[in-house]
Amino acid sequence: MLHQQVEIPEGDILIFAGDMSVCRTLQDVAGFNDFLATLPHQYKVVIGGNHDHLLASSPELSHTLLKDAIYLQDDSVTIEGIKIYGAPWQPIFNTNACDAFALPRGKVMRSKWDMIPEDTDILVTHSPPCGIMDEDGGVSHGCSDLLETVQRVAPVIHLFGHIHNHNGIKKVGKTTFINCNVKDKNNRVRPALVFDYPVR
Repeated sequence: MLHQQVEIPEGDILIFAGDMSVCRTLQDVAGFNDFLATLPHQYKVVIGGNHDHLLASSPELSHTLLKDAIYLQDDSVTIEGIKIYGAPWQPIFNTNACDAFALPRGKVMRSKWDMIPEDTDILVTHSPPCGIMDEDGGVSHGCSDLLETVQRVAPVIHLFGHIHNHNGIKKVGKTTFINCNVKDKNNRVRPALVFDYPVR
């Protein structure tokens, strides 16, 4: 499991934006939970991604198996006054991609983003928004409906992953966008990113 190779600095809240493994068995999810249990962070917030098939097919198991984390699927949690909302969805990528939590673009996808509360401080999605650290092979794979939602809700932070050849932090308007991928396209492992939530 590559997550055991990731350099993870200390912090108050660990946020994981999906793709814990191929995640097709109980052992895959339980193993990731065991890994989370070794980390010192007081709070650990987790969402699923397109590789997390068991979480998509058996959502009722998610909270049971990820007992050392706060698992969010179209839900929010408030930690130290910061409201964090998590959603694992992404547009259908291609016929060769793992497709857990994949939905068609348009009305179905918009219905998921419409669930994001207006008072969200940190938004965690697996998909990037369209045009922001979402390019792969010369094509933008982010979601335009997600971008519109982020522009409307204006969270302080929007954290995501999914597109592996991007990693970084970029502020656009009122929102700081973070592509937190820790694995590049060649399976090299990057250190986890760190950010400070601004004091209001």
